[in-house]
Amino acid sequence: MYEHMAGPSAPAGMRGSAERAESAARVVAWLAARDEAEQALREALGRPPSQRDDTVARMAEALRAAAQGLGEPAIAVAAGVPERMLRGWLEQDQAFAAALRAARALADGHGLTADGGATPAMLRVVLDAVGRGAAWPVAGRLAGFSVRRFNRLRRTTSGVEALLEAAQRMRSRTAREARTARGGRVAHPAESKTAAGDRRYRLVQLDDPLLSPPGNTRIRLGLPKSN
Repeated sequence: MYEHMAGPSAPAGMRGSAERAESAARVVAWLAARDEAEQALREALGRPPSQRDDTVARMAEALRAAAQGLGEPAIAVAAGVPERMLRGWLEQDQAFAAALRAARALADGHGLTADGGATPAMLRVVLDAVGRGAAWPVAGRLAGFSVRRFNRLRRTTSGVEALLEAAQRMRSRTAREARTARGGRVAHPAESKTAAGDRRYRLVQLDDPLLSPPGNTRIRLGLPKSN
């Protein structure tokens, strides 16, 4: 009789590293797909993308970040907007400003502060920022880490390093795909994420008073459709 002989297997350390890399890639892909998922939900309702819907969704992300104890730079990253836009919302929308103050009070009441320990919310901001092109030291500062503290976290936590590497790989892959779609040309700002010669458009309803000029709240505008 022949006994089944298992083939050689990878060392445990190598398997662990591969599993971490695979898990990190899934997490980063999920984070990158959030906007696409939101758009798909709107399309399922049979209506065009709306500035109001987009703004409210981003405000909700900002409130979530504030309730998790993040500072203003990190809140802006979590919402996917520049800090100046976040400040504009706070100045122009009293309801949002009050909600953000309440979210910060919630964080304070539960001991969630930017100078506390590292949190998943902070790491999520780092990955978002790296995915959008920030170098990791900048991404760490946006999330509330000092460079020394973030370096220590990377050295002592293999999962964090795997997530950073996955975010950098996805950023590089996205950039390559964009160059390929343009045929190697340098992108014109209006052609971001749009293949050269394939200028597809979608209707966007300008219905947000924070973004649209007065009197134009019902205009529909053609914008490049993301792939």
